[in-house]
Amino acid sequence: MLALQLKELENDGVLVKTIYPVMPPKTEYRLTSFGETLVPVIIAMEKWGRYYNATHREEESSQA
Repeated sequence: MLALQLKELENDGVLVKTIYPVMPPKTEYRLTSFGETLVPVIIAMEKWGRYYNATHREEESSQA
């Protein structure tokens, strides 16, 4: 499933995949310049996730 999602991101121009001819096989992914435009969105999602977790913990504590 992860390989499929990575392939889709590569096809969409978000990621670049580099395969190194070593044993065991080594593969690296990096953001393209287009993919880097997603960084503010990712940061905003992280901020929201932290807010959600803090809020959710407070609700669980009050219900206990």
